[in-house]
Amino acid sequence: MHYTVLIPARLASTRLPNKPLADIAGVPMVVRVAQRVGQTSAPPAQVVVAADDPAIVSVCQAHGVQALLTRADHPSGSDRLAEACTLLGLADDAVVVNVQGDEPLIDPLLVSAVAQVLRDTPQASMSTAAHVIDSVADFHNPNVVKVVLDAQQMALYFSRSPIPFPRDTPDALPQPAPLRHIGIYGYRVGFLRQFPTLNQAPLERSESLEQLRALWHGHRIAVHLAAQAPGAGVDTPQDLQRVRDWFAAHPGV
Repeated sequence: MHYTVLIPARLASTRLPNKPLADIAGVPMVVRVAQRVGQTSAPPAQVVVAADDPAIVSVCQAHGVQALLTRADHPSGSDRLAEACTLLGLADDAVVVNVQGDEPLIDPLLVSAVAQVLRDTPQASMSTAAHVIDSVADFHNPNVVKVVLDAQQMALYFSRSPIPFPRDTPDALPQPAPLRHIGIYGYRVGFLRQFPTLNQAPLERSESLEQLRALWHGHRIAVHLAAQAPGAGVDTPQDLQRVRDWFAAHPGV
């Protein structure tokens, strides 16, 4: 399977300054992410960091990680990814997977699975992942994004509300079990170039979920069902310390 992993990395961060360069057991975080995604039986053809600052590019190159300098004024991560695809000369039918630069504990098998489900679903423009919700609190938590699927495991809708809503047992989990969306995306390059030009959807503004723009404009999203939740990303100094502790307990990983 031939696919590319793109890792957008911005130096600015309100809660954790210079986050991509944060040290994790002697290696910058964005480099940890790039190294991690290749640890699978179906590794990507290339792993490329799409950076907004020369400092990130320099650090990646020093560790043998391919990196591109993209414009610093992109309004969204999708625009940055689209520019990276152009700089790399990727064909419209190529598959790329977007992995965030603050997820050093991401499961590499999840990355290859998201690429594979898009390869296996020619009618889809995008792919993503989800896992079963087993907590009523998570089901009702608006910070936990839910997704409902059709019979072909294509996304019907994403929401911060509890969906599907169990009308007769509102205090219990519905059956079949609800699904939590995992924020990882695969794209066909032609669609990724088109996506930033699409008008923002009313549903997207209401839910504050960018993936609803694709559904609004008639594109399909294939969904891989993962067996478990992924490792949490790094947003705060506390998250960073947790990840540092993990790598300290797993030397050589």
